[in-house]
Amino acid sequence: MKGKRYSTETKIRILREAEGSDKTIQDVCRARQISEQTFHRWKREFGMMEVDQAKQLKELQKENARLKRMLADEMLGKELLKEALEKKL
Repeated sequence: MKGKRYSTETKIRILREAEGSDKTIQDVCRARQISEQTFHRWKREFGMMEVDQAKQLKELQKENARLKRMLADEMLGKELLKEALEKKL
């Protein structure tokens, strides 16, 4: 069964709720209907980040992925040109 998809902001809000209240992690997880494993995975991923930092991280990850794809395309083009030149000679 596939669970809900939470936005980055919601994940950070849930983490802050667990930190800032008298509730235990189990209580927060039960109230938000997530597993403790999910909670700890989010905590490892986002830690003490603020919402704007998490948004910036996500944007940087997207940009990095785009740049990696561009580099791979350029390297592939370079290889194709090398092969074409070798066949002509």
